[in-house]
Amino acid sequence: MKITEHELRAPVNDEEWRALHDIRRKVLFENRGKFDTYIENHPDDFKAGHYPLVLVYKDGVIGVVRIEVNGAVAWLRRVAIREDFQRLGHGRVLLQLVEAFAKSHGCDEVRSNAAVEAVGFYERCRYARELSEPAPANSVRMHKSLL
Repeated sequence: MKITEHELRAPVNDEEWRALHDIRRKVLFENRGKFDTYIENHPDDFKAGHYPLVLVYKDGVIGVVRIEVNGAVAWLRRVAIREDFQRLGHGRVLLQLVEAFAKSHGCDEVRSNAAVEAVGFYERCRYARELSEPAPANSVRMHKSLL
């Protein structure tokens, strides 16, 4: 998997915004039994320092993330790869591009409240469990230094 085949960017049109919402809704909500709880155009997507981004591969949106820059820390929110592109290396590429984005915004650390079922993936990508602070229910706080 070549990182040069992917682009991480803000959605540029209605089609890409629709893809962002469709991936989030399906992967992060419906696949976890949470129906009718996803909120499109959530205010958190539009706050200062919040960056809803799409991962584009071969002219199609296959992944999503919102990066929240808070000082020197980039928080990852709503991280998901479209189901038919999972387990093919695209998630690793997404994290590499997220880390480059975070560095370009002055961050020296990345954090995420990872879903329990995603912890192994984050650990394989060299993220560590943060044991000093509690995480929200059904998640594990993960972090990676960018120094």
